[in-house]
Amino acid sequence: MMKTYLPKVDEIERKWYIIDANGLVLGRLAVQIANMLRGKHKPIFTPHLDCGDYIVVVNADKVVLTGRKEELKEYQDYSGHIDGLKRYTAATVRAKNPTRLISDAVWGMMPKGRLGRAQFGKLKLFAGDGPEHKFVAQKAEVLVIK
Repeated sequence: MMKTYLPKVDEIERKWYIIDANGLVLGRLAVQIANMLRGKHKPIFTPHLDCGDYIVVVNADKVVLTGRKEELKEYQDYSGHIDGLKRYTAATVRAKNPTRLISDAVWGMMPKGRLGRAQFGKLKLFAGDGPEHKFVAQKAEVLVIK
């Protein structure tokens, strides 16, 4: 009988990737980001360990929503008080906080709990163009997603 390989925490290598979200569809991009944050693209993937990589997303404001989602898709904020529910369309959210579109989509695909929060913390979002982000020193690989 063959034993299942479990990687040790100090054996896990984490890389940095840069993704240019310009013109990419939101849902398809979010799936790939969530899988890379969890480490599902690696052969050593283990569901209960954080073996994912760091992801830097630039041009997050230029992500594409298909169909009429720009006007119809709603985001909610709830203050906790009576009548404290506020609803915003995707167009309003993009105008106020363009990185929220990607972060909400990716967060919905992450496991909920301590491990999911730790993995989600490795996502860095920037609305502007590439050279402006502060993670240049990490010498990240540019990941081309089609």
